[in-house]
Amino acid sequence: MRRFVRNLLRSESGQGLSEYLIIVALVAVAAIGVVTVFGRDIRELFSGTTDSLAGNQASNTARKATVKASKNLKNFGKYNAASGD
Repeated sequence: MRRFVRNLLRSESGQGLSEYLIIVALVAVAAIGVVTVFGRDIRELFSGTTDSLAGNQASNTARKATVKASKNLKNFGKYNAASGD
């Protein structure tokens, strides 16, 4: 019985699988966070793109999303300049 418990504690056969599960869980949490933060903007940009591909004039929401996205990108530059890059 002692030998069985000792071998069970030393066994590393399931370690790789558990590490991969942790990595997959972290990627899933990050993806959910990105979709939560940028979901509406991405949806609006894609709606304008599909309207343009269909031959219709791009919707007003797509233009607003483009302006909003460009303003956000300009603000990211301020943070980058403050860090000394």
